Amino acid sequence: MNLKRVVVTGIGALTPIGNSTEDFWNGLSAGVSGAAPITKFDASLFKTQFACEVKNLDVEQFMDRKEARKMDPFTQYAMISAEEAMLDSGLDLEKIDKSRAGVIFGSGIGGLRTFQDEVTAFSTGDGTPRFNPFFIPKMIADISAGFL
Repeated sequence: MNLKRVVVTGIGALTPIGNSTEDFWNGLSAGVSGAAPITKFDASLFKTQFACEVKNLDVEQFMDRKEARKMDPFTQYAMISAEEAMLDSGLDLEKIDKSRAGVIFGSGIGGLRTFQDEVTAFSTGDGTPRFNPFFIPKMIADISAGFL
């Protein structure tokens, strides 16, 4: 096996204790807990009423509302973190060999919200198999894809 060297030039973070690398580090250093009451869905019937959710995130600060609607929240989080990592790297995308740099992440089925919405819609429909195209597995790669 021939191992390749990899250099991490920038980092990004979107976490329950901070919506940027700096906020995450400050929260981590201060011992802040990300646990809080569940807000992303009605948890009233569950014994557990808390979770570690991303908090106070305005996705439209990072991407167009129309584009955001096409993505599951977990994909939005990945795109936002990848953008922060690219900005943190200080790389000039006009001056680097893009075939030697990149941000890669992927999804097997999309996020759980997309999966739940599509299965629910199918089960309440007339039996016609109609699914959102974002339900189909996909891989997003290459910094030149234009998400910056």
